[in-house]
Amino acid sequence: MDFLRYAEAAAALLNADLADVGDLVAYLEDREHLRDRATDRDCMLLRKFQRELRPVFEAGAAEETAGVVERLNDLMGRHPITPRISGHDGDLHLHVATDNASVAELLVGESLLGLATLVCDLGPNRLGVCAAPPCTDVFVDTSPNQSRRYCTERCSSRANVAAFRARQKAVASA
Repeated sequence: MDFLRYAEAAAALLNADLADVGDLVAYLEDREHLRDRATDRDCMLLRKFQRELRPVFEAGAAEETAGVVERLNDLMGRHPITPRISGHDGDLHLHVATDNASVAELLVGESLLGLATLVCDLGPNRLGVCAAPPCTDVFVDTSPNQSRRYCTERCSSRANVAAFRARQKAVASA
């Protein structure tokens, strides 16, 4: 298992608009084997999971280690994960078991396993919420110096331009 990929997928899942099954199918664009299995029930369960998962990222952004751990443990208790060792690519790695699992159960399991591993290996401060208002998207900070503040380069640029204009305005009015 590439826990960073699963953790980043958890952030993408949280940021995704899953209003209907069409949105879920679009989210699953690179996972063809899951697209045909997506249902309205999966969308409902994933929207609920999004509401449950957001406080984990908010606690990470606030550097509340205990809050991240407590919330992740609570979610893992409510959504049990069954990891399995796989060697389908000639490389041993972990996957979340898919036997009879719905699309929602699989995505939730991958998200939780990825985030739990990330938090244990790199720390809870790697989870963040975009600092560019009005954006509320979340992200996983994989930067070497743990300095990421924005979900995308677009939000970073927008925030920097706004700050520059505010400084220019302050200088002009002084």
